[in-house]
Amino acid sequence: MTPACWPCPLPHGGTAEEYALTFGRGRSARLLIVPALFDESNRLRRFTVDVMRRLDAAGIDSLAIDLPGCNESLQPLEAQDAQCWTRAIMAACTHFGATHVLGIRGGALFVPADLPAWHYAPVKGASILRQMVRARLLAAREAGREETREGLMKLALAEGIELAGYRLGPQMAQDLEGLTPAGTATVIAQEQLGGAGLWLRAEPGDSAEQSDALASALAAEITP
Repeated sequence: MTPACWPCPLPHGGTAEEYALTFGRGRSARLLIVPALFDESNRLRRFTVDVMRRLDAAGIDSLAIDLPGCNESLQPLEAQDAQCWTRAIMAACTHFGATHVLGIRGGALFVPADLPAWHYAPVKGASILRQMVRARLLAAREAGREETREGLMKLALAEGIELAGYRLGPQMAQDLEGLTPAGTATVIAQEQLGGAGLWLRAEPGDSAEQSDALASALAAEITP
């Protein structure tokens, strides 16, 4: 397991250095992983790394990238939109020589269409936004503040909004409202792994059985 850097294109030209976690031995199969988004990324980080370790043992290189504005990225999240993230992922695929792509949960919304791809438990952008708005409404209620979903969405689309600790710009909020995972990828449903999705837990967790199942499903398709 090795950290690596890759040149991420900036909206107005030039590049910024972003990080990726890699399991690489120069093998012919290289799987790029687009992680889950926002708080789900934190809850599924250990699971993602466990899957990568199993793929490494199966003879498959893998890498999980930081999206611009997320994790260790120095770019502001509120300046990102769907086009920025799509362009960034395509650049990472080229830089690392990816042969296959896996989108996890909301990451499936940004998987490139020109590589063999899998979507693990994909979710619509509107569902992600709705869950984040619901979390803010619950927090506001506990704090004695009056907020409504309609009011928050109006604010999000006009000025941007902070949801669950993430500051989204108005373009990203608008993009998420209309994004759905592409139908060209192979879907790996949670039912195929068994048990409830780890993103549903209150705290980050892991499951050896689910990591084994996802890695095995991917290896069976990727390995000649």
